[in-house]
Amino acid sequence: MFPESSTWQADIVRVTHDGRRIPIADPWEGYRWSAMVTSRGLAYPGVQHHADAGLDNQLAFLDAALDYVADHTPRDTETQYLEAVVPTWHNTDAPSIVVLRSHDRDDRT
Repeated sequence: MFPESSTWQADIVRVTHDGRRIPIADPWEGYRWSAMVTSRGLAYPGVQHHADAGLDNQLAFLDAALDYVADHTPRDTETQYLEAVVPTWHNTDAPSIVVLRSHDRDDRT
């Protein structure tokens, strides 16, 4: 058996109450994704990374990070939820797309 050789990257946006999709790299009420989420290659999700703990674990880390950021950005009153579109490459399989989403922040409006 060979170790898993899988990779991932993610395009993460803030989806606002009016439906706009704003990349996390854009200015954001004094917040920076890379300062809030620093482990497991999550600080710079737009770059392709090796899934060193396996794809399932990496996706779980990213999913938890989306909720963490949604919960810890109180000055942000326009974001309803965060969404990550994640292309993954598992070993030599064809790429697949996973979409992850934080919980809704409706209670903050």
